[in-house]
Amino acid sequence: MDKWEEKRLLVKVARMYYEDEMTQSEIASKTGIYRTTIGRMLKKARDMGIVTISINSEFDRIFDLEDCLEKKYGMKEIIIVPSRRVQSREERKKAIGWAGAHFLKRIVKDGDVVGFAWGTTLAAMIDQLGECPKRDAHFVPLVGGPGIVDSKYHVNRIVYTIANAFGGTSYFIDAAAIVEKVETKEEIINAHYFKKIIELWKHLTIAVVGIGAPISSSNLIWTGFFGDKEIEELNQLGAIGDICSRYFDQNGNIIYSEISERTIAIELDRLKKLKYSIGIAESVEKVPSIIGAMRGKFINVLITTEETAEAILKEQ
Repeated sequence: MDKWEEKRLLVKVARMYYEDEMTQSEIASKTGIYRTTIGRMLKKARDMGIVTISINSEFDRIFDLEDCLEKKYGMKEIIIVPSRRVQSREERKKAIGWAGAHFLKRIVKDGDVVGFAWGTTLAAMIDQLGECPKRDAHFVPLVGGPGIVDSKYHVNRIVYTIANAFGGTSYFIDAAAIVEKVETKEEIINAHYFKKIIELWKHLTIAVVGIGAPISSSNLIWTGFFGDKEIEELNQLGAIGDICSRYFDQNGNIIYSEISERTIAIELDRLKKLKYSIGIAESVEKVPSIIGAMRGKFINVLITTEETAEAILKEQ
């Protein structure tokens, strides 16, 4: 076959496939060319520039930003909500909550063990669930509850609501995230009911967590057990943020302190081994915390806003 005839056939096959929307089998039947050869011809048509493919999207910049951050931090996936879609802080939380809810609908399968932290962002997510596919899965808290925060942000409520939406089984933790004494923690984790929680943590496949902002008295008020001494200790140790009330520094190193001994939560190292460890967080204030979480590999999926993503990219 000379070059002219080859090119003519490539153009003919490409037009049938892309313009006439014929299947490869239909093209093979009409031309008498083997179906496997049709596939190779279509690839060659692209390689030679006979066929060029462009994707027109209003979100090109967002996709580029996602791709850049995925490569920079070795993330499985980053989902960015465009800034034009959100204005107020409440709208931002709803938007990333919506993105989180739809991501869960995509990935949760029968047999999964899905764990959750608590907080305002995750609470916003459960309000955006809508209709979910039914899954024979287990839904479990990854941390005890907050001390004095509104019950709508409580981890047990989040777990119960999401489990019901998916038709799965829910489990609860009847304890605060941080207790007053080490002895109290030991009593709780050695209790019969808590052994089931620990067993579920061992088989965890998906985690959904918020990311706490850099340490300050204002964002620790919820615990009821933090004072100036605890805050000073965390700052001295370089704490930049937390996941499930377990703290880490800007390089993703886990911080062990007196508070760690009183914390009822999954260990951060466990999150590194999961199929999906999803961080849902936004705000420029949280940028150092989010970066620390990605560097530590505590999350492999990040759902955030465009403004936050741009701020992350600017950091060295």
